[in-house]
Amino acid sequence: MPIKFVSWNVNGLRAIVNKNFEEFFKSADADFVCLQETKLSDGQLNLEFDGYASFWNYAEKKGYSGTAVYSRHDAVTNTRGIGHEKHDKEGRVITVEHDEFFLVNVYTPNSQNELARLDYRMEWEEAFLHYVKKLDEIKPVIICGDLNVAHNEIDLKNPKSNHRNPGFTDEERNAFGRLLDAGFVDTYRYLHPDTQRFSWWSYRYNARAKGIGWRIDYFLVSARLAERLVEADILDHVTGSDHCPVYIVLK
Repeated sequence: MPIKFVSWNVNGLRAIVNKNFEEFFKSADADFVCLQETKLSDGQLNLEFDGYASFWNYAEKKGYSGTAVYSRHDAVTNTRGIGHEKHDKEGRVITVEHDEFFLVNVYTPNSQNELARLDYRMEWEEAFLHYVKKLDEIKPVIICGDLNVAHNEIDLKNPKSNHRNPGFTDEERNAFGRLLDAGFVDTYRYLHPDTQRFSWWSYRYNARAKGIGWRIDYFLVSARLAERLVEADILDHVTGSDHCPVYIVLK
């Protein structure tokens, strides 16, 4: 049976619930739905779906960051964070282990204006890479989420004018490259090597309507899963957030 995975940075789950999120969830008919930037504290929203278990990681800071996974399959374990106290206060990672794989849902820190957080971002990248490599030694890994980087020039509309902007610095792009060098495959680029599609658009300047976007939301899989990849796509017709959902199907 095919297994479908959906990932979406919802930019506030309480807000998007009022924008047909539940209808989207049901129509997606996915085995796993991973959310980033839920912006929730524990107990603020009780959003459950029949047939799904849910797993949540909340930031210590209210109304900030946060991740969640809905699963139609029984989990072996679930883990919040990456085992690194400095990086585990913002609710950015939740890992759900299943018999055949680890599913790692991640919301990578943004480097922020004037790259104020780039140094921290590089520390994060090193710790995250170490974390997923260790998992990959045990069983295959599926990484999904908002990785806050456009890897190559094809992954954003205006690469030249955005060079050194957050999400398109050499440092961030190289860090993404190290994930690929470690044996992970960018599923969308694997199936669509020359296609330019976007998953995020600024709210300013009517960017989405003008097609001025970035591809910063990903599914990466351990190389040994790549041959099971049936679909990898971007649901850019789905609105409600400044990001759109992305998904993969594995056989």
